[in-house]
Amino acid sequence: MQTPSQTVGPFFHYGLFTRENLNILVNDDTRGKRILIKGQVVDGEGTPVPDAMLEIWQADSNGYYRHSADPNAALADPNFGYFGRADTVNNGIYTFKTVKPGVVPFDTDHKQAPHINVRVFSRGMLIHAYTRLYFADEAEANQKDPILNLVPETRRHTLIAPPQETGDLTTYCFNIVLQGENETVFFNP
Repeated sequence: MQTPSQTVGPFFHYGLFTRENLNILVNDDTRGKRILIKGQVVDGEGTPVPDAMLEIWQADSNGYYRHSADPNAALADPNFGYFGRADTVNNGIYTFKTVKPGVVPFDTDHKQAPHINVRVFSRGMLIHAYTRLYFADEAEANQKDPILNLVPETRRHTLIAPPQETGDLTTYCFNIVLQGENETVFFNP
């Protein structure tokens, strides 16, 4: 007899946040333009999800990953975190303090627009969801991005984060809708 499926969570804060500030990927010596990513995770009815968890993975400001698969890993910024984790606590809100990533190669002929890979975990989801955050002020690069161009034009807006000047850091707003009419585009892993 098989064990029945169970949904994920809501244990994120207790089991996965063993250190503070996992959502801060920068320090005083990190290269690049510091930015704040801020958004809200909501369900299909627009109700905030108070116990979701987001993980991000991104290139540094020069488009390098500190990973053995990146041929330029030796050039990657040693003062940048590359990976972050945030939970939604106040009305489904999350934040990440990071740098705006650089352009990343796709293959020998194409480049990917600056983007951040996002993984979403939430109660009621058997499998986490993958999406990407693209920057509205990178319109030219976005038009050439081979992954973004796979998304129907009518749905691309769910992946584009508009900037807001909020003092010392540019803030990009990236809301995530888990289902319904305005559902964020999610990718197969």
